[in-house]
Amino acid sequence: MIRYDLRCANGDEFEAWFGSIADYDKQAEAGQVECPHCGSSHVTKAPMAPAVRTGRAKDAQKERAVAMAMAAKVRDHIKDNFDYVGDKFADEARKMYAGESEERAIWGEATPEEAQSLAEDGIPAAPLPPDLAPVTPKKLN
Repeated sequence: MIRYDLRCANGDEFEAWFGSIADYDKQAEAGQVECPHCGSSHVTKAPMAPAVRTGRAKDAQKERAVAMAMAAKVRDHIKDNFDYVGDKFADEARKMYAGESEERAIWGEATPEEAQSLAEDGIPAAPLPPDLAPVTPKKLN
């Protein structure tokens, strides 16, 4: 995963996570990266300071908690704002990709085989962040 600081043509700044550099480039080129504030698809990468670590992370548990909170926010946003299509996710994604139904933001379930088939056919889809409870590590004796 890679995180980018982004800026839209209206000056709004936000961050977004992508599976890879190529995923960002592909989605941005297709106009699929949109500003969550104004909806503009004219988005560019904003200047970022690199995260350089000089040693082991001292606060790995805190970092994990922050990451899990962010994942929960993404998941909640999708549940609140996208159309739930249940186990018809792959079928609906294919229909939209083929122009047989109106494009809209959807979420639902797909088998691993369906997800792989969508990826092989170039149909954009991504798994939701997991809905996990915080994990408290146990001390080893």
